[in-house]
Amino acid sequence: MAKITKEAALLYHSMGKPGKIEVVPTKPYSTQTDLSLAYSPGVAEPCLEIEKNPQDAYKYTDKGNLVAVISNGTAVLGLGDIGALSGKPVMEGKGLLFKIYAGIDVFDIEVNEKDPDKFVEAVKAIAPTFGGINLEDIKAPECFEIERRLKEELDIPVMHDDQHGTAIISSAGLLNALEVAGKKIEDVKIVVNGAGASAVSCTKLYISLGARLENIVMLDSKGVITKKRDNLNEQKRYFATDRDIHTLDEAIKGADVFLGLSKGNVLTQDMVRSMAPNPIVFALANPTPEISYEDAMAARPDVLMATGRSDYPNQINNVIGFPYIFRGALDTHAKAINEEMKIAAVRAIAGLAKQPVPDVVNNAYHVNNLKFGRDYFIPKPVDPRLITEVSAAVARAAIESGVARTNITDWDAYKKHLLELMGYESKFTTQLYDIARSNPQRVVFAEGSHPNMLKAAVEAKAEGICQPILLGNDEIIAKMAKELNLSLEGIEVVNLRHPNEQARRERYAHILAEKRAREGATYEEANDKMFERNYFGMMMVETGEADAFITGLYTKYSNTIKVAKEVIGIQPGYKTFATMHILNSKKGIIFLADTLINRHPDTETLIDIAKLTANSVRFFNQTPVMAMLSYSNFGADTIGSPVCVHQAVDYMQKHYPDLAIDGEMQVNFAMNRELRDKKYPFTRLKDKDVNTLIFPTLSSANSGYQLLQAMHTDGELIGPIQMGLNKPIHFTDFESSVRDIVNITAVAAIDAIVAKKNIK
Repeated sequence: MAKITKEAALLYHSMGKPGKIEVVPTKPYSTQTDLSLAYSPGVAEPCLEIEKNPQDAYKYTDKGNLVAVISNGTAVLGLGDIGALSGKPVMEGKGLLFKIYAGIDVFDIEVNEKDPDKFVEAVKAIAPTFGGINLEDIKAPECFEIERRLKEELDIPVMHDDQHGTAIISSAGLLNALEVAGKKIEDVKIVVNGAGASAVSCTKLYISLGARLENIVMLDSKGVITKKRDNLNEQKRYFATDRDIHTLDEAIKGADVFLGLSKGNVLTQDMVRSMAPNPIVFALANPTPEISYEDAMAARPDVLMATGRSDYPNQINNVIGFPYIFRGALDTHAKAINEEMKIAAVRAIAGLAKQPVPDVVNNAYHVNNLKFGRDYFIPKPVDPRLITEVSAAVARAAIESGVARTNITDWDAYKKHLLELMGYESKFTTQLYDIARSNPQRVVFAEGSHPNMLKAAVEAKAEGICQPILLGNDEIIAKMAKELNLSLEGIEVVNLRHPNEQARRERYAHILAEKRAREGATYEEANDKMFERNYFGMMMVETGEADAFITGLYTKYSNTIKVAKEVIGIQPGYKTFATMHILNSKKGIIFLADTLINRHPDTETLIDIAKLTANSVRFFNQTPVMAMLSYSNFGADTIGSPVCVHQAVDYMQKHYPDLAIDGEMQVNFAMNRELRDKKYPFTRLKDKDVNTLIFPTLSSANSGYQLLQAMHTDGELIGPIQMGLNKPIHFTDFESSVRDIVNITAVAAIDAIVAKKNIK
């Protein structure tokens, strides 16, 4: 991880608009009517409804998605008591994490009050604003009393994350580390170095999960907390031991687990060597752990190690928990975050680490083989599945434990909603997957030994959207699957070069040679081509031995296009085929063509592209509203490519009078309805929002979709989607992620389903 300098940190927080968060309107506000609805007089109506039924605040306001991050700045991030105002950057940062990981809105509130009674009264007074309260960076022991009272006196979830966040994540890590070590929680001896809020909460949660109090030794700055010591607060008295030990060196001997929530470099290599076999060391002091990862591993190669740092395996990071715990609590309008909800979060996080790791996580950490074990027993913070697994588990526990005020009955729908909320999945892609699942097709993956295509095939099989067939060396694919911890069960692997496939190669060669005999093709040439993935795979589709084909990770487009024309052929009535990309963003769905095939289309080719695109947009259950683009508007330029576009529009309007299509036009007029209607009121697109863009050249189309992809970080780009070939042949490229390939697979499967229905 790059070293963070003072200068870089200050610049990050000060550049542009100071701070890290802002308020963004969620309703229209451009007209006087909008403003009258937003404020006076329209706002009176929801006010009156809430007066009659306070629970309607969840219906008419942001209460149900709004959390207060509240601090008095007395225990800030290891900086200590720096004051409420000085802690504000941390609270803003917490708000940012809530938003990016769980879609939760936050007001950070810094209360300049150290007296617990006055602090509690201040928080209670503002509590009606919020659906939940996240207490942050409040020193012990006051934090215990503050949280206890607020939980008792308020009817919304209250959680001091410094206590419970670390407790939940470390508990999940502990359960999994114990499983790897082959130990049971009720049997292990645990040493806790630190007796602050986090340490106390962690240890109490360990006990809730089965650890025995008599097996736990806790230390503070004065040494082992024993029953002989005076002036112990309530929390420390609970953990006081009657054993005659006083130092960490004495306590650690024979221990199975070390939990450090204290300060750096207090655990020595000799201490680690004195621990039981397969010792578990959670050195969570930040930024300097109680013992460095390198020293711990050098002392005991069998150690299972976790730290609070992102540059080592098994990071105990609160962001794995708090956004999703509050998400589940808010979505059930919960009155509290109780023990049942915390334990549900623990088990969900622990369970997630045992599942196959998604591509986005491996890519983020520049690896391709994360799997459950010594170096991975805690999920990574970037894992997109946390939002569904943890939030749903917490929501379910809230309902079952009786603190929820609203019920969730369709859990699959709830998880889909969470994915859509965070942009991990959209209703559009969900619909694609659902359609593909309705009749899974046999889809051939050309580059079966490419890691991304192999992962995509396995994921597509798991999603139920197809029956995958992998082309490639079966031994290499099996070895790679083992390295990536992927199951090939139910997936067919075809080694097209194997002698067992000779008869099929020869049969395919005869079919292709006969098909292209009038084009100079010979059997010998066709037979040679059957050793190539694209020829062999497309012939599988051509002969009906497969339903669709995915290719492109290794092959140049120009070669793939040539093979597709030879083997599959272009649909009757067209002289070309084309491709389309779909941009699915919060602003809606936009279709773009031709993004791959035709470099400098003439008028006839543009007509084909327009017709194919209109049909494809309808294929995706949308009504095409098409703008044919250029650098000029409606005949303003009478030479060059605008002429071809102008002529294509003229043809389309004459032959398809019901199709909303117009041009040539510049893209700003295409996408701005008010500007277009005012300047060009005669257009066939009047009063319509364009959802389909036809570009004049391949260069402009390719640049256009890549620019949109780069700028729309909240959107998803699906494509290229083939239009105009006789069979479902679809393309990827060398930059395609696993998710990109799975999306194209769903499209290819639907394409095959529709093709079969049309034949019937």
